[in-house]
Amino acid sequence: MLPIIPATVIGSWSFPGWYAKFCDDVRRNPELFGPDDRDEALRDAVRLAIDDQLRAGADIITDGEMRRVDFNLGFYDYLAGLKALPTNRIWGAPAHDQRSRYVCEGVLEAPNGLGLVEEYRRLRLWTMAPVKVPVPGPFTLAGCIQGGDVYPDRDAVAEALLPIVNAEMRLLVEAGVDFIQLDEPSFACHPHEPEQFLDIIARTVSGVNAKISMHMCFGNFRGRAVGWRSYAPLFPHLGKATIHQLALEFASREMAEIELLKQIPAPMEVAVGLVDVKNTWIEPPELVALRLRETLKYIDAERVHVTPDCGFSQTARHVAQRKLTAMVDGVKIVRRELG
Repeated sequence: MLPIIPATVIGSWSFPGWYAKFCDDVRRNPELFGPDDRDEALRDAVRLAIDDQLRAGADIITDGEMRRVDFNLGFYDYLAGLKALPTNRIWGAPAHDQRSRYVCEGVLEAPNGLGLVEEYRRLRLWTMAPVKVPVPGPFTLAGCIQGGDVYPDRDAVAEALLPIVNAEMRLLVEAGVDFIQLDEPSFACHPHEPEQFLDIIARTVSGVNAKISMHMCFGNFRGRAVGWRSYAPLFPHLGKATIHQLALEFASREMAEIELLKQIPAPMEVAVGLVDVKNTWIEPPELVALRLRETLKYIDAERVHVTPDCGFSQTARHVAQRKLTAMVDGVKIVRRELG
């Protein structure tokens, strides 16, 4: 049973230093590692991610997305019909133009799925705690793919990816998952067609019999946002989305727009980001509690989860550990006040 105001992560956890080095070595010299070597390293990394979250006191955990690359880039390896494009800029300050890019050479397919059921089963090897499984949404996945001669634009690419994501979510439910987080940060950065967005979300989650949270941040590649950081253009449309929870970032924006939460209709919940993953300062529990009290002015405590603004994949592990612990301690302060 979960306590009131559950504390959790968004999805990703910081890679341990040895595991980041291992992944880099595998990429550079794949012939040096057999499948059992890779599997052992992955299982150990997942076990550490679980342990870090449980030690910090998180109520709902993930596998830390140890198999993934920057939360969604690893999924392109599962898609047929793609060709990798060269990176135009490698050196200099990090930015989104350094991310992987692809072009379609054929119809997009995932003949063996996206690997998420395997992730869930690996997670369950190590814990029976409450968990959630993050799933990248089709519009966000489409952001790194050029249609080439196959698809005319990003919307068409997203339409091709939609049934793939929906099928994967259904497989997760069959495997026993009851809490899925749909990651669609790209919609927060492209809010100009909200009705189309609602239609895509409705079809993506159609037939998925699980609690659905939708994560919408403003980007976090190398700790940098990628759009105008305002949710206002998407309200009140978000309240009509066919999901159970919205996961939104507020800490990095010093709680700007928190009053928008009063527009979220019951029983829809909010996972409110109260810890900034884009800096290395450790927010004291008292500040987290202050931010949570501000949140509860606009939405009932029974409809609130607390998270960091985004995943911790871009954060040093020792910082992530301290930030999550402080976040949980801040939530506990308010729980005691609520009795």
